Amino acid sequence: MYKQENIKPYSSDEEKGKQVEAMFDNIAPTYDTLNHRMSWNIDRYWRKKAVRFLQQHHPLHILDVASGTGDFALLMATQLKPEKIVATDIATQMLEVARQKCTQQQLDHIIAFQRDDAMALSLDDNTFDTVTATFGIRNFPDLEQGLREMCRVMRPQGQLCILELTTPKNIIARTLFKIYSHTILPLYGRLVAHDKKAYIYLTKTIDNFPQAETMMETLKKTGFHNPSFKRLTMGICTLYTATKQ
Repeated sequence: MYKQENIKPYSSDEEKGKQVEAMFDNIAPTYDTLNHRMSWNIDRYWRKKAVRFLQQHHPLHILDVASGTGDFALLMATQLKPEKIVATDIATQMLEVARQKCTQQQLDHIIAFQRDDAMALSLDDNTFDTVTATFGIRNFPDLEQGLREMCRVMRPQGQLCILELTTPKNIIARTLFKIYSHTILPLYGRLVAHDKKAYIYLTKTIDNFPQAETMMETLKKTGFHNPSFKRLTMGICTLYTATKQ
């Protein structure tokens, strides 16, 4: 029904990290356009749902991991009114796009963008009220290590908030999503970003990412408590939340 293309496996987590960095640097100029168009702007709705969850906790110091071009960091800055947001990513060009958007919105006094490796964050323990990640953790070379780092830098009683693309449980929605993600998405990626392989890779990360119930166990294993999840838009996206005791 749809064609699966083989991607050469990585020989190590370090190699994966370097190749992911290069891939995102390459597609950075068109990343926002592709994200919004290919999701029919539903990704904006998902981010707003995550912000509404965080509003009840009133975080003052926020870390946004795998921030990419900064859409979620910018939204949190305007809606949550925190004192400070640190937004990190491994891809320099993605961060450059984020900085430009931040300056245009006059939010430089709130958001600091810095290149950092989610596998070994250069940040102190117990620093942030909230740690977030939107559509980025499925690219971690080692998911558990990345989550442990997010837990480490979070203050006790802090909030974790993750948005990630997932595979719908409903068989009809799942079939339609797979047809779309394995055919239209890579084709559109080639036309707009001139990088079909990048979007084939991103599709495979969705397929391989641990789904809701499995993710609950992973969060517990990496130091989080009271994990929960909420499927959005027929399960195409899932909102994960947890706390640190």
